[in-house]
Amino acid sequence: MKNRISSPKIAAAAIAGYENLTAWADLLDRINVFPVADGDTGMNLRVSLAPLRECGTNLETAIAQLALSGRGNSGNIAVAFFREFLHPMENGFSGAAQKGREQAWKAIGNPSHGTMLEVFDVLCLLLLEERETALDYVTIRDHMQKAVLATETQLSELADAGVVDAGALGMFCFFDGFFGELTGQKTAVCPVTDLFADTLCINSSFRPPTSDEYCVEAHLTTDGDPDELLGRMAALGNSVVVVPDDSGVKVHIHTRNPEKLRDKLSLLGNVQDWSGEAMSSVIGEGIRKSFAKNRVRIMSDAAGSIPLKLARIYGIILLDSYILTHDLAKPESLFSPEQLYVLMKNGTRVTTTQASNHERHLHYQAAVNQYEKVLYLCTGSAFTGNFSIAVDWQKENDPDAQFAVIDTGAASGRLGVIALLTARYAETGASAEDVNEYAEKLTRQAEEYVFIHELKHLVAGGRVSKTKGFFGDFLHMKPVISPGFDGVRKMGVVRNREAQLDFACARIGHHADASLFVLLQYTDNKEWLREVVEPKIRTHIPEAEILLVPLSLTSGVHMGPGTWSIAFASCEETAC
Repeated sequence: MKNRISSPKIAAAAIAGYENLTAWADLLDRINVFPVADGDTGMNLRVSLAPLRECGTNLETAIAQLALSGRGNSGNIAVAFFREFLHPMENGFSGAAQKGREQAWKAIGNPSHGTMLEVFDVLCLLLLEERETALDYVTIRDHMQKAVLATETQLSELADAGVVDAGALGMFCFFDGFFGELTGQKTAVCPVTDLFADTLCINSSFRPPTSDEYCVEAHLTTDGDPDELLGRMAALGNSVVVVPDDSGVKVHIHTRNPEKLRDKLSLLGNVQDWSGEAMSSVIGEGIRKSFAKNRVRIMSDAAGSIPLKLARIYGIILLDSYILTHDLAKPESLFSPEQLYVLMKNGTRVTTTQASNHERHLHYQAAVNQYEKVLYLCTGSAFTGNFSIAVDWQKENDPDAQFAVIDTGAASGRLGVIALLTARYAETGASAEDVNEYAEKLTRQAEEYVFIHELKHLVAGGRVSKTKGFFGDFLHMKPVISPGFDGVRKMGVVRNREAQLDFACARIGHHADASLFVLLQYTDNKEWLREVVEPKIRTHIPEAEILLVPLSLTSGVHMGPGTWSIAFASCEETAC
């Protein structure tokens, strides 16, 4: 059967699938048990499939970039499938799905039933029976739901935890959006929380084994046969996934000895893009922390200088913008700060883009499906249209008033301070009205001072004129700015970073008697802030709680390397 579906239609469906996946990514992380309970399935799928968000521009380019973006066990397996499934097809979706399924199964050193492979299997069988021009979205959804539910009994780890497989559920979420868009049969359907109700919460008695392994990602440039390479690599570690591309293979392995593994891989080809991170079970480390007391769950923007780990500890739902480079498109909270500033210093053009309105709407809906009350503390209207987008959605889709929105007038660290302290206050069991009132008070009280290193990045982003930027850098002028309800205010100009630190100390010294919560935010200057700035700040406010965090990458892209910031507010009511 010849392909009867155009590439633009496939691209639109892929975007819809990816956006639906992102809305439920936090839930996937919470129920991630197999093969390791490390709470990263949602993150890995978001990063691995992020090129699909840009496939409306060029579907073929997006598919090619998938090979480079795969991360984690689930992400690399998904990449193996979608590189085949989304290609313009000679034999229709049925043939493409079959090729994708074969590649996904072949990519795994030790494939197992009870994973996302079950969803691929069921999809292939369904597409064999369906006429491509008359795909039935409801039938596909129903069968995939049953396949996901079955995973709970197919793996002992899932049965002990009482949950379905996170990767399988992730594929359900993707295909739910994909086929809903492709068939045009998007109707009011049951949310994920209803379809999988009792299988989305890990049993309190479940205790996963700890892991002393490292998760290794690498690209191996080689002309060796991928099947032969997989066979040889399967003996080198656990959770082995090998995905071929045009120049070699992408490799994912869990190992106790990454140095020894790298030596062995180098015998098979040229090792590139190597990364190895220690794994640890995150049960009880925020991601599965109980927020039973909370009457309201806090949502905020990743532009608020809130690292993902900190958001999990505080139970904050983060809405991402995207960081774009010539060959990368990643959610802001999952983009490496170190990588970002290396790219910028090397002259690579880096930009940011907001999530689509549709993606945001999906996040709002997923949040109210999971929590009784949600308070969205959004970036100030002077910087984005997030507030108006959320308010418009709330008016049309929130008859029970579960969703509240506050325009914080803030960005970067000031937004982070407001969100973190409000989330901490919500943990006391305060009513939604009291939490909202507390957040409103913080929007008026919190302060932030951002210290720009070079004006050229603001010039590149259109924030200042080229003439001002040239003379500012030429004269070594370093502006101090503060984001607020009316936009960015210029608070002063200094000559060097020692003067920046003096400026910060003078400002925070006015609050020496207050109980302060402080975010110190770095770009590529973490050690200087840790070794010089933080100790000096502490001499002025010795009783303060100070957290050292990366500056929001949205801010970092526009302000550049060398920039740093201090944001703070009183936290007496939350006993910080």
